[in-house]
Order: sequence, then structure tokens, then C-alpha cells
Amino acid sequence: MSKARQLADNGAATPNRNKVINGSMTVSQRATSVTGVSSAGYHTCDRYRAAFTRAEYVCTVSQDTSAPSGFANSYKIATTTAESALSAGDQINISHRFEGQNLQNIAKGTSAAKQLTLSFWVKSSIATTWTSDLYDADNARQCSKTYTTDVVNTWEYKTITFPADTTGAFGNDNGGSLYLRWWLDAGTDWTSGTQATEWAGAANTTTVYAATGFMTTGSSTWQITGVQLEVGPAATPFEHKTFAEDLAECQRYYYKTGPVVANDSFCIGFNGSATVAVGVVPFPVTMRAEPTALEQQGTGPNYRVAHESTATNCNSVPTFDRATNQNAAVVFTVASGLTSGQGCDLRSIENSAFLAWSAEL
Repeated sequence: MSKARQLADNGAATPNRNKVINGSMTVSQRATSVTGVSSAGYHTCDRYRAAFTRAEYVCTVSQDTSAPSGFANSYKIATTTAESALSAGDQINISHRFEGQNLQNIAKGTSAAKQLTLSFWVKSSIATTWTSDLYDADNARQCSKTYTTDVVNTWEYKTITFPADTTGAFGNDNGGSLYLRWWLDAGTDWTSGTQATEWAGAANTTTVYAATGFMTTGSSTWQITGVQLEVGPAATPFEHKTFAEDLAECQRYYYKTGPVVANDSFCIGFNGSATVAVGVVPFPVTMRAEPTALEQQGTGPNYRVAHESTATNCNSVPTFDRATNQNAAVVFTVASGLTSGQGCDLRSIENSAFLAWSAEL
């Protein structure tokens, strides 16, 4: 057998084998560091969602430059306000969510169902046993496994193989069918049952192996990079992509037009009245679904409408008008001075201004 054929057989030369997007944490459109985090959301590295159940727990989430050899960045959570003690319903997990149409080669729910292998690099200030699980959102099924951090504050490579599941097929659509989750800590509502290490109906009590002390330890840290989820019983070398490839895949779920340099243009538009200008921003890639809201920053004077030979600052932040999965219309409002029917340029006035749209799972 040729060397090329051997590589293809074990997956090392097979492109697009990694189901995970932004596994090397290179893309962080929203921010590189966010402090005072106590609520669920995508805070820094694209495609990684933190979930919390206690507002008393506060952390910093960042795209960190500490990483093992071969990587430049990692996703990091650092505790800033610890819990005094876990309540039964407390939990914190990080998830990565997958569209069903990207999972069809797993053949889940059929007699040909395949195993999945997760591999990643992890570093933590706590040496303990942690839980990672797969949750089938289409069929409310789950399989939960453990891994350990053996030495504190040291990068360690971990692999977990999940069994095939012949029950419950993934939908062949753009909905969220599978959640990959790393559990950092949890109370007894999540740990009191026998961990479901084989596929079974989802239940909170069988999800997490045990509490780790992460939420109750001051200045605790956990970080991860080099994440890969692939079909098969064994891990293959991490599939590195170019930054452009990672960015385009992330922009299917979230697109941010900046922050831009002062007086940079968001788009060309037209004046609908003396106070309102409308423009259409094209998305660089087709988004997963039509966005339904606009994100922006600051106040109205952070944005302006350039028209004729002058520019007029807005008196409110831009607003959402409508969107498809390929573009979005935005509305810029000023106090007066526009000429209805004329063209205009919708701009920033400072480099912190941005417009953004989400189609996250």
C-alpha cells in the first residue's frame, strides 16, 4: 500500500475531516477579552459559547496567546468572583454547536452509524477529572465521557472516542443538531446520577461525572485549543486551516464589520428623507439563517452620513431594517439636513464603531 493511501486510510490526508470550526481559536470577531462575564453567550473566540446558571459567578473570557507548540491562541476562562459553595443547579460549560447537514456522514440513527473522536489541548490551574459530552438536540440523546488534567498549568493533549449511535438521525438542515460540551463545574442536579457513558436519553443528572471545584476556587483557569471532532475510532493530526478559511466559516454564524478606522465606509446608501438614510451591507459569505437584529456600539455620534460635500453625525445608533442570509439593510438617522433621493455614504466616526449580525445556533 502506498504511503498516500495509508495516510488517507487513517484520515491524516483527508481534508475537511474536522467538524469543528475555529478549532485553533484564531478568529475572535467580537473581542479578544471580556471581563465581568456572568451570563451565557459567545464572548470572544468565534463558535465557542459559555453557559452559566449563577450570576454570582463572574469570570474573564479571552482569546489568550498561551498555546502549545504549533498553535498561537487558546480560549481561556479565568474566575474573578468565585462561588462560596455550589448550589444544586449551578453549572458552567463551553459548547460548540453543529448544523445537522454537516453531520450526515456520521450516519447516526442507522445501522452504519460511526464513532466520533474528539481531540484537544487543555491547560488548567486545577488537576482533576472533567466531563465532556455530546448532546443530540434533534433526538434528546446524550453520551458523556471524562478526561483528566494531570499537571496544573501545563498543556496536555487529550483524546476521547464516543461510540456510534444507531438511534436517532440528525436532521439534514441548518438547525443545531449536535452540541459538543466541556463542563467546567456543576452542582448535584447534574452529577447525582450515574454518568451516561453510552448513548441514552438525555437527563441532567447523568451528564457530569463530578464537581471540579472550578467555580468555587478563586483565580481558577481553564483553556483549550487544537479542538478536533472527526469520524472514526482514533484521533488524527489537527487539521490546520488558513486564517481566511477559518474566518469565512465563522462568518456564516457571525459577521462584524469592524471596528473600522474613523470615516471608513460601512456601505453606500440613499437618503429616504431629510433625517433618514438607508444602506445595504453585503455579507462576505452566506449566513446560516437570516439575522433578525443589528449589533452596534456607542452612541449616535459614533456614526455619520456623508452626503453631497458634507457629513452629518447621527443622533442615534444605526438600527436594523431587514436582512436575508446574504445582506442586511441598516438605517442611519440624523436630526436634519439630508436631501431625499440623493445617494450617501454610511460611515463610522471613530475606530470603535462597528455593525454586526448573528445567525448563531
